[in-house]
Amino acid sequence: MSQTDAEKKRKFRSAKRMREIMTEYYIEAKTADQTGKKVAWITSGGPVEPLIVMDVIPVYPENYGAMIGASHMGGDLCAKAEALGYSTDLCSYARADIACALENGGPIGGLPKPDMLICCNNICGTVMKWYEVQARLFNVPLFIFDTPFCHVDFADEARRYVRAQIDEYISFLEGVCKKKFDFDRSMEVGRLSLKGQQLWQEVLDAAAHRPSPMTAFDAFFFLALIVTLRGTDKVVNFYTELLEEMKERVSQGISAVENERYRLLWDNLPVWYRLKWLSDTFASHGACLVADTYTTAWCGSMKYIDENDFIDSMAEAYTRIYLNIGVDEMAKTIFEMIDKYEVDGLVMHSNRSCKPYSFGQYDLMRMVQEKKGIPCMMLESHMVDERSFSESQALTRIDAFMEVIRKRGPGAGTAR
Repeated sequence: MSQTDAEKKRKFRSAKRMREIMTEYYIEAKTADQTGKKVAWITSGGPVEPLIVMDVIPVYPENYGAMIGASHMGGDLCAKAEALGYSTDLCSYARADIACALENGGPIGGLPKPDMLICCNNICGTVMKWYEVQARLFNVPLFIFDTPFCHVDFADEARRYVRAQIDEYISFLEGVCKKKFDFDRSMEVGRLSLKGQQLWQEVLDAAAHRPSPMTAFDAFFFLALIVTLRGTDKVVNFYTELLEEMKERVSQGISAVENERYRLLWDNLPVWYRLKWLSDTFASHGACLVADTYTTAWCGSMKYIDENDFIDSMAEAYTRIYLNIGVDEMAKTIFEMIDKYEVDGLVMHSNRSCKPYSFGQYDLMRMVQEKKGIPCMMLESHMVDERSFSESQALTRIDAFMEVIRKRGPGAGTAR
């Protein structure tokens, strides 16, 4: 088989359907003022299911930030935000979004004007000030969903505190939408949300097979639906089809990376503007990034969800997400992933945009090296602002990292 035929075989047929769904979604959001639907901007870790129940279209500035990065528009937009006085140390999602909102900029001409903003601080503290800026700009109501940090446990006091906010959130939506919340429908939306998360985890689990039928870079692309439309039939149907495609690829021995020899784990958000370069660079070493902590985070808390009592169990599920737990708890997740995917090395993205994700990485690196005995490396950048990325520096580090792994040989870590 020629190289061209092999490349064609490795392409996902589901990618076309994914693009169609996302295009339909953005068209619906951009024309909401013509259909009478309301639009809510919501943080990526926020509780979206009540919005789905209320027929509100959820829009994610962070998802849009990823599109900006992939379109290589981040540096210019971040510079415009900096000219307004925003620091270069601020999250590049926030800088790009603030600049976009002022000029309807970005790859699809900006996001639709929001009718409300929903901010959940389970991912970081920056989102609170970011959303306050946008609430003032658009003159729309803002709901802040506050989740206490869970170093280890989820205390009863925290549970009561977060659960009370769910009632406040529902009352807020009823006030803005001027209709009552349908609790019967919320049970169905909750069931679909959990099912979508379960299917997404099964898709990711397919990468445990050797050779892996997908890479973390593929997962970064296919993640969009579980973030954007969680709690809908579209998500369940799409991931059911994607899972079938994964099973076919496994049965046919289709390898995401030709001649896969080494298996790596990625930590932190992607470098959106260098996805292909990073994918090709690692693949040139016979290395496949088989898993990552980022895409796994959208199904990591599903163990706390009770599908028969979704509203109550939301409190714990939305509080105990990956970015809202202590370093020791993060390490447990990474250890489990190293074992599950039989990882030979850990690639850590020290993301200057995302402090909660990046603080503690050196501790995690030390813990992984001591506990699992595998090499680790660090890449430094912003996830959207390409001005922060040095290709030559990254290439030098990747080459040195892969040389260490080559000398050790695959599977040379501690006993799994």
